[in-house]
Amino acid sequence: MLRILGSPKRVCQGLTRRDTLRVGGLGFAGLALDQILALQDRSRRSAAGDSMAGVTPVAAASATSPAGSPSGSVNSLGSSFGRAKSVILIHLYGAPSQLEWVDPKPDAPREIRGELGVIPSKLSGCQVGELFPRFAQVLDRCTVLRSLTHPYPIHGVAYALTGTPAIDVAMELAPRDPRHWPFFGSAVAYVDEQRRPAFPSVPSNIALPFRFSSKRVGEVPRAGPYGGFLGSAYDPLFTDFVGEATKSLRKTLRDMEYTGNDPYIGCSDDARFVVPAATALPAEVTLDRIRDRRSLLEQLNAARQPLERFAATRQLSRHQQAALSLIESPRLAEALDLRREDPAVRDSYGPTLFGKSCLAARRLVEAGARVVSVFWDEFGLAGMGWDTHWNHYPRMKVELCPGLDHGWQGLIADLDQRGLLDETLVVCTSEHGRTPKLNSAVGAGRDHWSQVYSTVIAGGGTARGRIVGKSDRHAAEVADLPLSPKDLLATMYHLLGIDPHLRIHDPTGRPQPLVDGRVITEALS
Repeated sequence: MLRILGSPKRVCQGLTRRDTLRVGGLGFAGLALDQILALQDRSRRSAAGDSMAGVTPVAAASATSPAGSPSGSVNSLGSSFGRAKSVILIHLYGAPSQLEWVDPKPDAPREIRGELGVIPSKLSGCQVGELFPRFAQVLDRCTVLRSLTHPYPIHGVAYALTGTPAIDVAMELAPRDPRHWPFFGSAVAYVDEQRRPAFPSVPSNIALPFRFSSKRVGEVPRAGPYGGFLGSAYDPLFTDFVGEATKSLRKTLRDMEYTGNDPYIGCSDDARFVVPAATALPAEVTLDRIRDRRSLLEQLNAARQPLERFAATRQLSRHQQAALSLIESPRLAEALDLRREDPAVRDSYGPTLFGKSCLAARRLVEAGARVVSVFWDEFGLAGMGWDTHWNHYPRMKVELCPGLDHGWQGLIADLDQRGLLDETLVVCTSEHGRTPKLNSAVGAGRDHWSQVYSTVIAGGGTARGRIVGKSDRHAAEVADLPLSPKDLLATMYHLLGIDPHLRIHDPTGRPQPLVDGRVITEALS
C-alpha cells in the first residue's frame, strides 16, 4: 500500500493514467505532465527491455572494430584505464575539411589543395592550414588522428557519437527513431548512475550552447545527442545561450540566404549560458515548498521497491531527483555564468560563441561535470556549421576557422596551466570529412567525404605530440591504420574508466555493447 497525503492507493498491476496524474503532483521545475505520460507510454512499449534493465560486463576481447582489428582488453590497457575524470567533447557539425585543417596536402594539384597555404605547428611533422596559427601553437600537447573512416557520408552525428552500428538519412532526421542508441554522454550518465545512484549537484551530461539543431530554419531536427533507447530522461541537459551576436556574413543555401548576425563570428563580452527555462524555479515556488515536495518525494521513494519494475516510475523519479539537484545547488548556474571569470581568461578563448562555449566547458568540468559536449551547430540556415558545400573559402576565413583557432588554443592552454589537462580528455571531431576535390560552387565548396578524415584529441591519458594514422597524398583514402569513429568512442569510454564493451539492454531486452570498437592504443600515453 502506498499512501500519499493520507490517501491510500494500491499499486499491483501498474500505474494508470489517473495514478500518474496523482504522482505528477510531485513534479516540478520542468517535468511537465506530457513528459510523464510519454514516459508511461514508453514503459508499456518497452516492458520486455525494462524487465532486464541494467549493465553486464563482458570480456572486452570479444569485440572487434569495424576494420576487423581486435580490441584491447581492460586488463592489457590497465595503465590508461580511468585516467580521465571528465571529457570535453567538441563536435564540429557539418564537418571541417581535413585538407585545410590538420592534414593539408601542399604538393597536391590546386583543385585539391585549394587556395590556402600551410604553416608549421609545434607538433613535429604536422603542418596545418594557414588559418590556424593559434591552433598550431598547442598541437604539441595533442594527438592528431588522420585516418578516421566509415561508410556513411551523411550528417550522421548519431553514428559518430553513439554505438549504433548503422545510420541512414531517415534516422538522421528522426531524433526519436527507436533504432537510435544512446549518445556517448547519455551512456556515461547511465553507467555512472548504476554505480552511484545519487544525483550529483552538477549534472554529469551537459551540452552547449543550446538545444541541438534548434537555431536554424529549414528541414527537420537532426538526430544525435539524445538518450536513444535509454529514453529521454538520459538526454543531455542543454543550456541556453544569453548574449548578443555582433557580426555577420552573407550565407547561402541553394535559393535561401541568411544575412543576420551570427554569434559564431562574434558575440557580446557579457555573453553567458543559463539553465533552460524548463528547469528554472517558478517564482511562486518557494524553497519551503521545494522542501515540502522533497518530503513527499522521500515518501514515494520509501515505497518505491514494489514499483521498480515499471519504467515510468523509474524515469519519473529520475526527472524529479535531477530537477531537485539543479534547484538546490547554485554550482551549475555559477559555472555557466562567464561573467564570474577573469576578463583576461575570457579574452584568451576569443570573442565567439564557440570560444565562450569552450570556456563554459572548462568551468563545468571544474565544477564536477563528467561529460560536457560543445556542439558547433547550424545557425541561421540548415546546412550551415562546417557544411561548406557553398562559399567554402569566405566562410572558412570569416565564420569558421578564426573561432576554432582561438577557442581551441584557449581551452588547451588554460586546462594545462590549471593542471587539469592530464585528467580531462578533450576530443574535437565531426561526423565525416570533406571531398579532396573542390566543386564549382560560388566561393568553391567541398562535399561530404567519409573515406578519410581527421580528429584531434588531448589530455586524459592520451599522448602529447603524436600523429596517429595516415591518409594518402590527396587526403582521399586511408594509407595507414584505418580507425572507425567507434574506435574513438571506445577509447573515450576506456579513458573514463568504463569498459567500452559493457553490455546494456535495448528495448527488446537484448544485451548490447556500449560500442563495437577497439581502444586506440597508438594514441595513449
